[in-house]
Amino acid sequence: MRTVLVTGASGFLGKFVCDDLRGRGLDLITTHRDGAVANASDRARIYWDLEDPATLRVQDLSGIDAVVHLAARVHVMGHEALDDGNFHGPNVHATKHIAEIAAAAGASRFVYMSSIKVNGEATTGSAYTPEDRPAPEDAYGRSKLLAERALHETAARTGLQAVVIRPPLVFGPGVGGNFVRMLRWVARGWPLPLGGVTNLRSYVSAWNLADLVGTALLHPGASGRTLLVADGPAVSTADLLRRLALACGRKPLLFDVPEQLMRVAAQLTGRTQDIARLCGSLVVDDGATRAALGWNPPVPFDDGILRTAHWYMESAKHAKR
Repeated sequence: MRTVLVTGASGFLGKFVCDDLRGRGLDLITTHRDGAVANASDRARIYWDLEDPATLRVQDLSGIDAVVHLAARVHVMGHEALDDGNFHGPNVHATKHIAEIAAAAGASRFVYMSSIKVNGEATTGSAYTPEDRPAPEDAYGRSKLLAERALHETAARTGLQAVVIRPPLVFGPGVGGNFVRMLRWVARGWPLPLGGVTNLRSYVSAWNLADLVGTALLHPGASGRTLLVADGPAVSTADLLRRLALACGRKPLLFDVPEQLMRVAAQLTGRTQDIARLCGSLVVDDGATRAALGWNPPVPFDDGILRTAHWYMESAKHAKR
């Protein structure tokens, strides 16, 4: 394997994945939308619009050995996030299209970045495994499941080697969403009513997820597998906030408020999803991934936290100038 097409290369995770693949000596061809930045070391860039998948043609993939498909529609807010139609085209139809033309172009392997949301939104008692019956609860999760199924159908018919990766929340420099909000809270020294939260959640750093992508691309035992991934043992939200605060050089300011009271307050303020993520559990069992591929995350969880906190503090300094 020598030449790999990477979609979503200019995104948050894409930058880490491309760095990892270049480090393995692979030649990259990347897809882009208007405004995306090219990397001078990549062999070529190809225009592709997820909303119009046919803009990517089989001749564009001539000479590629594999595809890493990271591009997806993710950030839709409000009521639009509940509408499956907002995700079907860019996530399901686009994935099926690129899998079909990759197979027609002679690619041997296709690594697809899915989401743990295919399993569900929360764990109670036991961790998620690849063998669990899928139970996505939102439109994004359902679109990822349908994309997985479309990929497997294409693989079964064409011989394309499909690999699916379902990560939990990914963090690292450039992260957004709830993770960067938590960084902001602790960096500003805000007192937080989450000291008594005893949930457990799994996380994976962008460095470790990128390393797994590279491993899944090259390892003969990855073909046909659904790979779950995590940095290590799950941690509570309170523990994560303490680690983030210390990494930012701040003293953690956490106090206890009954979880039920926080949930009632969240209902009254329309923040039920936010409090569910902060107080609920989502634990991933990636033992099968480690056993099948002989893989272990190269970056320890606390090192990833420290690197991400350093990025955030430096970004905050520059923003003030």
